[in-house]
Amino acid sequence: MSEPAAISATVEMKARPEAVWEVVSDLARMPEFSPELRRAFVVGRPGVGANIIGINRRKAVVWPTTSKVVRWEPGRAVAWKTRESGATWIYELEPTADGTAVTGRRVLPRFTLGTSLLGPVIGGAAGHDVELADGIRTTLERIRSTVEGSGVR
Repeated sequence: MSEPAAISATVEMKARPEAVWEVVSDLARMPEFSPELRRAFVVGRPGVGANIIGINRRKAVVWPTTSKVVRWEPGRAVAWKTRESGATWIYELEPTADGTAVTGRRVLPRFTLGTSLLGPVIGGAAGHDVELADGIRTTLERIRSTVEGSGVR
């Protein structure tokens, strides 16, 4: 099996980091933005240690995921690690002259046994990586539309 692809994208948003954080840190809203995540249930208080139960869909295949928030820096960064794949999803905010640059990335050192088993069912892990790379940019663009459309800057 091939190595996981590097997945990262950065999108500039014309809003203060606090306004962007309000949206990015509301993890239950992530299905509004993600092309693959359909439902997200946050168990526990927002912050490190909170659990996320996700329902993902790719084409006709639907599967659950469980994640734990591993980084929580208000106004700066949030990250969660998905138990099944071993992937850590990170969203980092950086103030800019015109607003906030938001970088979304997936850190995955290697495919896990779970990924290897699920990969063929969902069309292959490598092909999925291509979709996830496109999906993280789509997620950030949808967050930008929400933040910039809210009037809170």
